Amino acid sequence: MGTKKHYTKEFKQDAVNYYYSSGKSIKAVAEDLKISATGLNNWIQNSKMNDGVVNHRGSGNYSSDAEKEIAKLKKELRDKEDALEILKKAIGILNKD
Repeated sequence: MGTKKHYTKEFKQDAVNYYYSSGKSIKAVAEDLKISATGLNNWIQNSKMNDGVVNHRGSGNYSSDAEKEIAKLKKELRDKEDALEILKKAIGILNKD
């Protein structure tokens, strides 16, 4: 099972700029840079939607600290709700005896 590599914003932007300036195919550029063609293609598509700039949000893919905190709190809530359901079932089982 492969590990996911994380690339800097500068690397992604340089890779996209290299693709446009080289005249090579996505596959050839990806091979030159030793990255996946799919990843490079995603960066190129991202840059097309953002006036040539690769949008980079870092690890976690949250656009702000607030969104990261919201996601964390939602996970905590789900965990608590799951624990509550388990306890309710346990009480139901114990009350049958």
